[in-house]
Amino acid sequence: MTPVHPQSNASFYGLGIAPKILEFLDRMKFTVPTPIQHKAIPAAIEGKDIIGVAQTGTGKTLAFAIPIIQRLAQQKGRCLILVPTRELALQIDETFRNLALLFNMHTAVIIGGVSMHKQLQALRRDPRIFIATPGRLVDHLKQRTIFLNAVSVLVLDEADRMLDLGFLPDIERILKIIPKERQTMLFSATIPKEAIAIAAAHMKLPVHIEVAPSGTAAERITQELFIVKKGSKNELLRKLLNQYRGSVLLFSRTKSGASKIVRFLREAKYSAAEIHANRSLSQRIEALEGFKSGKYRVLVATDIAARGIDVIDIEIVINYDLPEYVENYVHRIGRTGRAGHEGHAISFATPEQWSNVRNIEKLIKTVLPISEHPELPRETFTGKSVQPEKARRKHRFGVSAQRHGTYKPAGGGGSRQQKSRSSVR
Repeated sequence: MTPVHPQSNASFYGLGIAPKILEFLDRMKFTVPTPIQHKAIPAAIEGKDIIGVAQTGTGKTLAFAIPIIQRLAQQKGRCLILVPTRELALQIDETFRNLALLFNMHTAVIIGGVSMHKQLQALRRDPRIFIATPGRLVDHLKQRTIFLNAVSVLVLDEADRMLDLGFLPDIERILKIIPKERQTMLFSATIPKEAIAIAAAHMKLPVHIEVAPSGTAAERITQELFIVKKGSKNELLRKLLNQYRGSVLLFSRTKSGASKIVRFLREAKYSAAEIHANRSLSQRIEALEGFKSGKYRVLVATDIAARGIDVIDIEIVINYDLPEYVENYVHRIGRTGRAGHEGHAISFATPEQWSNVRNIEKLIKTVLPISEHPELPRETFTGKSVQPEKARRKHRFGVSAQRHGTYKPAGGGGSRQQKSRSSVR
């Protein structure tokens, strides 16, 4: 589960939560709800349809898990939760299992990379909650090994990511099968027009809950940008890893790029693992668990993992490559600074990528301060409409060095295509 935001003044008491669940929250030291939890839980307990918009790391899972478990304990029916990736499915299942055990309920995870036989065994336990990626769920529907006629609650989690990955046809097929009389909740960090169309067609007077403008980054995450030539990225990475001492989540744009970065890191004597669609589910689980336990200091991931990693104490996120889709910038950096903690995000941009940076800045409505490393050549953006150097330049050695007391700023301030469905289902 995601710990709660320490800055909120609210309480779980008074939200309509059953005493048995409140006792569990107390035992787990969950005493203060995050904004999305405080606003969504009462409406969901009442059975209302919900469109919830919140940044990653704000506790969305618990916002729908609590009311779903409570409603299923009071009435017949099942819940179906659709998610874009295997990792996110397993993460959500961990939260649900803890709550479901209070009422002797079972969950079933329906994802690719796991044998159908094991999933059939889980289905024989009469689960009340299905957590599934759309592709594998459709496989079960075709084989008539799962039936959705008793679904009374549907959750579309990270809907925009599912649409990015090309799951819309599968989602539409599933929506035609499940009962129309149901509660539907859609949660995401951004709401594209396709998601709005789904809401309009399949939801009844949904309550719109937006605890942060769509596309905004978490307020406690500081950000900085290094302009660096492609051939110098590894050298800059090495210097930053020597500067920091904590865990690092690094994003590569491609699967092959992730593998190359891991080879470089291991040759440089850094413990590193990779997580992307070319890795088996067992390899991805091992990499994530090794990262959580400290076995691996650096986890190198593609965007498939941008929303499936729930690790609280990630010191920095490094965008080794800028994301292909600008919206993924928010999801990537949201892996640090989770649950109200402070976080830091560093991005590498090549001199030709000024337009990519500008698109990110438009999305987050913030100018990314540029930092320089004193041991690397100074680079600038090329092309038209580049913001004047004086207005953008932050300082000689980044926010990170300032926080570690290793330099004094030279001036400036600043604020803190569709992919294969079979590879991710």
